[in-house]
Amino acid sequence: MNFVEELTWRGMIHDIMPGTDEQMEKEMISAYVGIDPTADSLHIGHLVGVMMLKHLQIAGHKPLALVGGATGMIGDPSGKSEERNLLDEATLRKNENGLKKQLSRFLDFESDIPNKAEMVNNYDWMKDYSFLNFIRDIGKHITVNYMMAKDSVKKRVGSESKMGMSFTEFTYQLVQGYDFLHLYNEKNCKLQMGGADQWGNITTGTELIRRKAAGKAYALTCPLITKADGGKFGKTESGNIWLDAEKTTPYAFYQFWLNTSDADAEKYIKIFTLFGKKEIGEMVIRHNEAPHMRELQNTLAKDITIRVHGENEYNAAVEASKILFGKATTEALKNLDERTFLAVFEGVPQFDISASDIDHGIGILDFLAEKTSIFKSKGEARRMLKDNGVAVNKEKIKDTYEIGNKDLLNGKYILVQKGKKNYFLVKLS
Repeated sequence: MNFVEELTWRGMIHDIMPGTDEQMEKEMISAYVGIDPTADSLHIGHLVGVMMLKHLQIAGHKPLALVGGATGMIGDPSGKSEERNLLDEATLRKNENGLKKQLSRFLDFESDIPNKAEMVNNYDWMKDYSFLNFIRDIGKHITVNYMMAKDSVKKRVGSESKMGMSFTEFTYQLVQGYDFLHLYNEKNCKLQMGGADQWGNITTGTELIRRKAAGKAYALTCPLITKADGGKFGKTESGNIWLDAEKTTPYAFYQFWLNTSDADAEKYIKIFTLFGKKEIGEMVIRHNEAPHMRELQNTLAKDITIRVHGENEYNAAVEASKILFGKATTEALKNLDERTFLAVFEGVPQFDISASDIDHGIGILDFLAEKTSIFKSKGEARRMLKDNGVAVNKEKIKDTYEIGNKDLLNGKYILVQKGKKNYFLVKLS
């Protein structure tokens, strides 16, 4: 597999330094992507870089995942309007362990292959590097004029910036450039990859390698992923879509991919899966012939949910989806764990009542119209019950039904459905 050709047809190359492809054809090289360690989980915004490393490994080259422990303590000005919070070493190490666990689902860190993946942390080679040595060994090789010409710096020190830019952030590109030099010397790393906004920082590294080591290194960036409607990829009303199941449930993760538009699904399936060119081409044709079947979305959601969370969580997410959008059974509802249950019914109107209210049973009319206000009156509730329009935990009920502890889901919830689409969640405390 030719790495550059593969990324090109997948739409994953924004800028590439001349000679990159030729160098990769000559030898197995190491290449790295930097990952921000300010959280103990990746979010889907990281996945383009991770997939670049995945394709790199498939093509026979060695992927390096660089956790920016040192640079995370500074904050990258690229695309940012403010400085980041600084992290302590204990937090950085905890985050590093969490990131490696997730990266292992994509990259081979463990086998005996010569190009097995490796994780490195720039804190390890920066922590004992004195300021005086750094400005003597590194700073003198890159001029202020060169650094000021970078777009990421111009935006922060120009007239449109209210915040200005600290010396700490100004030196960020030097620290990142030194990372590249260090990995060039220690790991035969000749390529750095990243998002399009990283081009300036990456090329500072190639320039430093040229001046300090008389070597030749390369840069490759991918486009910043956008949605067809102009919205920011990976952002929802509740924030980032994380790979950590505690931060974003597997159900919510699955739903994110399932709900992508047709235009986005066609783009994302090239970027975030390993299906080949012919395979994806055939999928697109079938999808366009029957768009209501949503083949691209279903295939994309299945592939990436299984890769990140495993097949069991994928199957659970599919079953959970049927509860809200299909004819699921009460048994399926009872099988949902609380985390998934709450994710499925996120945003549904909720009522809180006391557990003592149902300890000895309570008539359905009192429950619907007095203990909760799901119905405005008992008369309205009675009429809808008579028309078979009310369900408790997915089972249709009559006006003689009595609510009790037998109806509790996960020990504290009762789900009421009014008509076909109106759900209400009653929580006992």
